[in-house]
Amino acid sequence: MPEKSQAVGDRAERSRAVSTNHHEQDRPDPRDDQEDALGHSVGPVPEGDPRFRPYHHPAAGWGAAESVTRFLARERSPVDGPRAILKMNHEDGGFDCPGCAWPDDLKGLHLDICENGIKHVTWEMTRKRVGREFFAAHSVTELSGWSDYDLENQGRLTEPMVYDPASDHYVPISWKEAFEVVGAALRGLDDPNQAAFYTSGRLGNEATFLYQLMARELGTNNLPDCSNMCHEASGRALTASLGTGKGTVDLKDWESADALFILGVNAASNAPRMLTALSEAHRRGAQIVHINPLVEAAATRTIVPHDFTDMALFKSTPTSTLNLQPRIGGDMALLRGMAKAVLEQSASDPKALDQEFIDRYTTGFAEYRALCEATPWEEIETQSGLSRADVLKAARVYGEADRSIVSWCLGLTQHEHGVDTVREIVNLLLLRGNLGREGAGPSPVRGHSNVQGNRTCGIDHRPTDAFLDRLAEACGIDPPRAHGLDTVGTIKAMRRGEIKVFVAMGGNFAMAAPDTPATFAALRSCALTVQVSTKLNRSHLVHGGRALILPCLGRTEKDHQRKGVQSTSVEDSMSMVHLSIGMKRPASPRLLSEPAIVAGMARAALPDSATPWHWYIEDYDRIRDTMAKALDGFEDFNRRVRLPLGFRIRQPARELVFLTPSGRAEFSTAALPDVVPAAGTLALGTMRSHDQWNTTIYSDNDRYRGIKNLRTLVFMNRADMRDRGIADLGPVDITSTAKDGSRRHLNGYLAIPYGIPRGCAAGYMPEMNVLCALGDYSTQSDQPIMKHVKVTIAPAA
Repeated sequence: MPEKSQAVGDRAERSRAVSTNHHEQDRPDPRDDQEDALGHSVGPVPEGDPRFRPYHHPAAGWGAAESVTRFLARERSPVDGPRAILKMNHEDGGFDCPGCAWPDDLKGLHLDICENGIKHVTWEMTRKRVGREFFAAHSVTELSGWSDYDLENQGRLTEPMVYDPASDHYVPISWKEAFEVVGAALRGLDDPNQAAFYTSGRLGNEATFLYQLMARELGTNNLPDCSNMCHEASGRALTASLGTGKGTVDLKDWESADALFILGVNAASNAPRMLTALSEAHRRGAQIVHINPLVEAAATRTIVPHDFTDMALFKSTPTSTLNLQPRIGGDMALLRGMAKAVLEQSASDPKALDQEFIDRYTTGFAEYRALCEATPWEEIETQSGLSRADVLKAARVYGEADRSIVSWCLGLTQHEHGVDTVREIVNLLLLRGNLGREGAGPSPVRGHSNVQGNRTCGIDHRPTDAFLDRLAEACGIDPPRAHGLDTVGTIKAMRRGEIKVFVAMGGNFAMAAPDTPATFAALRSCALTVQVSTKLNRSHLVHGGRALILPCLGRTEKDHQRKGVQSTSVEDSMSMVHLSIGMKRPASPRLLSEPAIVAGMARAALPDSATPWHWYIEDYDRIRDTMAKALDGFEDFNRRVRLPLGFRIRQPARELVFLTPSGRAEFSTAALPDVVPAAGTLALGTMRSHDQWNTTIYSDNDRYRGIKNLRTLVFMNRADMRDRGIADLGPVDITSTAKDGSRRHLNGYLAIPYGIPRGCAAGYMPEMNVLCALGDYSTQSDQPIMKHVKVTIAPAA
């Protein structure tokens, strides 16, 4: 083993030991239908004993500054890190942060950055490299025992690699040969639907458009993406209610709203730049209501790092005026209660409702009003886990505000009833005409940069006929009309042997998807798996009979093509589209851009294609010209995207144009779901730690929740712990029961007493994805139910 890898090898041995302690104690009875859990650790080897100390400091501020400083020092990035800080999220020649999708500042802020964004960019800009020498020294079997942290921490991939089953090593392959491997596999399929093309949210709009074009020219709509696991419910709900799958508000609306309702969002970790909007809202006197089973740091107070005066004076600003903690899954009952209160008030106060708006722009109001009146307060209290008095507090804020925004994230969508819950948000907004005017409307928080742009630019396994018609005309192809497979459908099809080729543009599919053992088995069932990546991850080790690693440029790097340095575009969470231009030399001269990789695969798979793949890659303006013809809202793309702040895609519902069957905004009348756990069981939600971005783990710490040196944990209500005889930091065994009765286990986790409602528990993904059965997905959205897992927790055997 090379000297530089010896330490990692030692860490891997310790990592395996930690994994065994936490995951493989006392193997369960095989009659429980339990598949193997993770055989490796996810985070780094802890630097000391686990510790828990409640966090009482402001979000961001000096804690974030200290964390960033330590991270830059650890990554030995004293130059590139600060340079990136000065270029990230800058509209004039800067690059878009590859982290969250929160909109860029509209007023020229020069430090529109956050702690996690800096970590994300620095992690990408590392000086460490993973080349042929590394793969020659380490077999896939050996690397499979390393932690996910150690895999990614090796650095940037430098050249294409192909798996050699005879030696169990990845070996170098030329780009031409790699593309031919992909092309031959796709050309050899009996049916194009035997291939699936996965997309992670980081992919830029131009590469996204080419990627879906390739898939559809091949003849399939098998385009699973990360939205299938995150905000699918939001898109379906908003489309049904308003005729558009996106939120209607922008950052200016956030700056003028009288009341902000933030549901199921951990902003300080997942969208940290939202803290600026929250602090500014509080300063101008807006009401801010956070609704979440856990009171996260973003729902308390903050010191915004670019506010130098507040930093110097250690002056924090509150980020909430009211915090409510419903039970997991209880948000819909809370929203119904708020609507019921508004309707009750309207009996004596005609201004409680915007009746003119309701009459002119909506349908179904009478039925919804009757439903609210028929829903007893006792049911609302039981299902929400809140008292009537607490529900009325939120309703009072809503009723007194002239303009309200409701914002939400995965805490609402990853449930069986996620679509109904988001539609209930729209119901509430419609009652007071909070749509189509400044400072009001629905505002989903997309958690990953350009995940919304992926969907806009064609990554959709259920495309509309209108989209396909326009694509056919603009690109001269005959796209397939049958719906394709989403993420869950793709995993199931792979396990059945129906998907032969799986291509992933970015991400870490093996660890991001639910039911980890089932996902692993599915990937191993493929004839070929292709991973387009910047760094080594678990998905390279859990592969098909043949496997390729195709390394791509990162968003921080310059993209040189025949016509010069290229820019790519991204769409943020509020439909703003702007350019991103890399700032530094690529990590290796053998890297290709994502558009170039897509074009290379397409030319090999479609040798008779009339699409000018090579011509497109010479100059991305050419791609954008075609996108302007194919995509609604992208007209005059090349000019508009070069405006100082880019441009905003038109939202018809914002203009009170509703593309619904009725031509109006539609009230929904879903019954409240029963979300109260059965006796002896708990509802468990998976989530990220603070020092984590999706499946990338930076450390075993979670500063805002007071955790140090620990990831294999479960947060529990202290009374629930007492009932089960569980001590603070005591080891526990966790068992989930799926809809089909099968069970899954995690053993030896540590219980942390936390301020979470009784009957609820929470822990970290991707470790707890093991507990999420593949068959447990929402019948409304087809999303995996990762926020409402039925579990029992007991002292470790």
